[in-house]
Amino acid sequence: MRRHSLPLTLLATLVPLSLALTACGGDGAAAAGAPAAADGGKGGAKVTLNIGDQKGGNESLLRAAGELDGLDYSVKWSTFTSGPPLLEAVNAKAVDIGGVGNTPPVFAAGAKSKITVVAATHGSAAGEAILVPKGSALQSPSELRGKKIAVAQGSSAHFQLIASLEQAGLKPTDVTVNFLQPADALAAFNSGAVDAWAVWDPYTSQVLRTGARVLTSGEGVVNGLGFQVASPAALRDAGKSKAIGDYLTRLQRAQEWVFKHPEEWAKVWAKETGLPYEVAFDAVKRSNGTRVTVAVDDAAVASEQKIADTFTELKLIPGKVVFKDFVDTRFNGTLPPSTTAPRTYGKDS
Repeated sequence: MRRHSLPLTLLATLVPLSLALTACGGDGAAAAGAPAAADGGKGGAKVTLNIGDQKGGNESLLRAAGELDGLDYSVKWSTFTSGPPLLEAVNAKAVDIGGVGNTPPVFAAGAKSKITVVAATHGSAAGEAILVPKGSALQSPSELRGKKIAVAQGSSAHFQLIASLEQAGLKPTDVTVNFLQPADALAAFNSGAVDAWAVWDPYTSQVLRTGARVLTSGEGVVNGLGFQVASPAALRDAGKSKAIGDYLTRLQRAQEWVFKHPEEWAKVWAKETGLPYEVAFDAVKRSNGTRVTVAVDDAAVASEQKIADTFTELKLIPGKVVFKDFVDTRFNGTLPPSTTAPRTYGKDS
């Protein structure tokens, strides 16, 4: 069976799971309240909101949903290949806000970066999976002992791998972990250089169509959260803070639009990223389109703290991280709790 895959140059630009419109990344999240003027009290001077994005991410989503109309502030988009460099830009004040998955903020917090989590979504973790190639003899995670597994370091898949191994009675030292970004991981997976690949959608949906299968998914293992992360300096600026509130509200509406128009969004997403439509639609139904905008509440903070403590114990993060110190709840409003169940196509539609 011929294996269809995206060009490696394209894969290098796709958003990681934790990161692009999934469990690692550019998730829509909302603020309560109506859009407000964003002149920052500067006598009508127009605010420019610098937004970090990833290919096929929030800019494409907002444009497809018609949510970039009627802005009373300017937007400058900057594109990143993954969450960690996006958060580096937030720390450097080059970007005011950007969307990432559940793990990059933990590593940024561990590095004492100047970042603030301001909004969240909860989606299905079915797209986060440990995959094995077609013909693999592996049938359960407990059989991974001594095997080579590819994963992107610091990604949501990294934590999912650790949590899945623990659930199977294994430690990270019981396997050989190869830290590879998606493009290199796909090549290693297809060539047989690794026995398994811990990854996220849309990569999960892509390789499943080549005959690969899910050994175990993130459902019931990881929290399925994604975050919007802002610069503290932007939040201190009255004009930019109001613009951020409006931006988050628009993201919430856009995410609602995705759930009501999955085929239309899959077509746009496929065009923007170069994904085959079938792969994009699979990913929308499996994870991308299941997201619900939720509050950054105590449960979300506690769940992220668990991730931080796990990486600290593994000495992948230096010292203790107090995740609540990197959270601002001003935009929670009346949003539902972070434990609100993700949507399911065929049930909620």
